[in-house]
Amino acid sequence: MKITSVDFAGAGAQPGTYPKLPHPEIAFAGRSNVGKSSLINRLLDCKIARTSTTPGRTRQLNFFVVNHELTFVDLPGYGYAQVSKQERGQWQQLIEDYLIRSQNLRGVVIIVDIRRGPEDEEQALREFLSYHQRPFLFVATKCDKLKRSQLEQQRKALTTRLDGRPLLLFSAQDGSGKAELWRAMLALASGQPPLLRHPDVSYA
Repeated sequence: MKITSVDFAGAGAQPGTYPKLPHPEIAFAGRSNVGKSSLINRLLDCKIARTSTTPGRTRQLNFFVVNHELTFVDLPGYGYAQVSKQERGQWQQLIEDYLIRSQNLRGVVIIVDIRRGPEDEEQALREFLSYHQRPFLFVATKCDKLKRSQLEQQRKALTTRLDGRPLLLFSAQDGSGKAELWRAMLALASGQPPLLRHPDVSYA
């Protein structure tokens, strides 16, 4: 995917206050310390999503228009940020409202750390998306942290935990998995099942 333009199109901090955009949307969800912003920046070849050594900096829905034809939606991280229980509840309400009501949402990228895999929050999100018939795929980040033998072993273990759903591997550090993830996302954005040669997409 050749990136010719990336524009910040606005944000939403309250349910229903999202930018009105005409493009298909791909949302990114994950715990606050899985490298979600780094993944987005690597995909877009620019540092547009905010990264920080302190997890939980994204506290609203941020919308980025790519090539004037696709919108990335960066959802607030969850599970790790040191914020109040009340604020975490507000984030959850904001995320769920968007995931249910967005008319342009075509799929959700659920991001996990390859060393830990899906935890309770990811399993709950998976069930939520399945219930609302929203397509999603799982991506494991920080794959550069493991040796090749460890990586394949962990991938197999996590795939089992995901009931056989494929897991796409990604590294924001060296860009491995970038082309595969783009192909999967463009398939989601088109509203059509991905080509069989790209099996890393799971539909609800």
